[in-house]
Amino acid sequence: MKKIFCNIFGHHYSVSKKVTLHIKEYKCIHCSKEVTTDVSGNLSTLTPELQDINKTLGDIFQRRHRAAEPAA
Repeated sequence: MKKIFCNIFGHHYSVSKKVTLHIKEYKCIHCSKEVTTDVSGNLSTLTPELQDINKTLGDIFQRRHRAAEPAA
C-alpha cells in the first residue's frame, strides 16, 4: 500500500544521515527507499558501494574538523 502512495504522489524524503555539509543520505518516510546526493548534487539510489563511500567521506570529514577545532 505504501509503494502505491509513492507511485502516485512521489517519495517524501527526510534526512537520515548527514555525511558532510553537502552530502546527506535520505530515506522515504512511506516506503523506506534510501537515496543520497551524488557529485552533481542529484539524488541517486543508495547502493552498498555508495554507503561505503559516504562512510569514508564522513570519517575524513570528522577527522579534519576535529583537528581544526581550537584547543580550549
